[in-house]
Amino acid sequence: MLRAFNILVVLIISFYTEAQRKIDVLHYSHTIELNDSNDIVSGASYINVLIESNTTHIALDLKNKGADGKGMTVWSAVYKINEKFLKNFDHSNDKIVFKGDFKRGDTITISINYKGVPADGLIISKNQFGKRTFFADNWPNRAHHWIPCVDDPSDKASVEFIVTAPSHYQVISNGIQLEETNLPGDKKLTHWKEDVPLPTKVMVIGVADFAVQHTGFVNNCIPVSSWVYTENKKEGFYDYTIGKDILQWFINYIGPYAYPKLANVQSSTMFGGMENAGAIFYADNTVNGQRTEERLFAHEIVHQWFGNMATEKSFAHFWLSEGFATYLTHVYLESKYGTDSLNKRMQEDRDQVLAFVKYAKRPVVDSTTDYMRLLNANSYQKGGWVLHMLRRQLGDSVFHKSIRDYYAQYAGKNAETKDLQKVFEINSGKKLDNFFQQWLHRPVNPQLEIKWKYLPGNQKIELTVSQLQDSAPFELPLELSLDMGKARPKFEKLYITKKTETFTINTGSGLISIKPDPNTSLLLEVEVTRQ
Repeated sequence: MLRAFNILVVLIISFYTEAQRKIDVLHYSHTIELNDSNDIVSGASYINVLIESNTTHIALDLKNKGADGKGMTVWSAVYKINEKFLKNFDHSNDKIVFKGDFKRGDTITISINYKGVPADGLIISKNQFGKRTFFADNWPNRAHHWIPCVDDPSDKASVEFIVTAPSHYQVISNGIQLEETNLPGDKKLTHWKEDVPLPTKVMVIGVADFAVQHTGFVNNCIPVSSWVYTENKKEGFYDYTIGKDILQWFINYIGPYAYPKLANVQSSTMFGGMENAGAIFYADNTVNGQRTEERLFAHEIVHQWFGNMATEKSFAHFWLSEGFATYLTHVYLESKYGTDSLNKRMQEDRDQVLAFVKYAKRPVVDSTTDYMRLLNANSYQKGGWVLHMLRRQLGDSVFHKSIRDYYAQYAGKNAETKDLQKVFEINSGKKLDNFFQQWLHRPVNPQLEIKWKYLPGNQKIELTVSQLQDSAPFELPLELSLDMGKARPKFEKLYITKKTETFTINTGSGLISIKPDPNTSLLLEVEVTRQ
């Protein structure tokens, strides 16, 4: 009986997933009503959908009301097709499934009215000052806890939020503000609209007692603003103005900024920072009056290009979001503080990656369906290291051009790892299959043991490199710094391809020590001993 039940559940999930894949959402219009008396959210959503293949069922994600009383109850749902309104729907298994005769190329409008207390996705809580706040927190696929949607990064759509809330609140969202109107009953309606298609993970609202400052314009056309709590307004305005210069730097480095504004928002959610498109949320404690969060701001602003506009096709390729944000933050900081600061940060990242992979034994391109597990050193630091090694091995000009070309090609689209590989191959003129395979698809990092000794005559050394990791050998260019007791060391480069290799190097006498990877160019663990 239990086995049959499990099979039935799998069939139901597969059925709904297949139904959902047959549509492409074009536009969401979410009307949301919030109050201070309770956590009930009332919603009315109008969703324009393109049918991508003939089907008798289509589905949207929306969390059902659970035993704890949290979740959503749909009290009406209709769709309009061929000028007819039809009500044939079912809301179960966290899906709203519509039945009908849907033809490829049809565009339909779905209207859903619902109400409930979100268990997740829209965080209703109090900030550090004890004030009530409402913040969407959709990553990775938590939007369906409070809005009907296709909760998948591969489905992008334009979006608008029309929020009615008590009048003392300010409301921030994606896009531009179209309306703010005082209503009877001490309420206020705020309407935001984003015309650039977004994945649901970065569609948000933020509702709080904000102090708002216009920071200035970037490129004379992109308004940048700071939204902080009224109690720390002075410190927040000072801290958050760094966002304007960071945005300008990345526009120059990557390419045009896609959204009509950038709002940097103090918030109360589960993350330290969240890259919501054009409305980045930062944690409560990012305001201290000392501008200590430059690195965090840079990281989240990079995501406006990588993660938001150029989005991974699936979470298996999550490193295309977080690895890019991690490494391009390092590149930005390198431009301000120098190469030594870059090397220091890369060494810190390397230590984290080596420690993580030893116990986790997972590849960077990871097909896990537990998406929270992807918030790890593989996606962030190792993803960043992959980009760093591409830069070191192919050169700065090829690297920079490839970053710009990749973004230009996939802005507004979805990509996977092989798409990035193709861009680098075109610009470098090299095949990179082995590079991408060994660094991104293998759950291990190289562990090297280097032993050296003088040969008779003391003019040459014999150097044996062994790869100790329990896997096939890596292919990698290993640079060595030879300390000869002089002002400047001597440099040698070896290309390692086998589990064990022996090299002979002309050194002359006086070799004191060997330092591997002196310029912090490789992700590896290495030990050197003299025999």
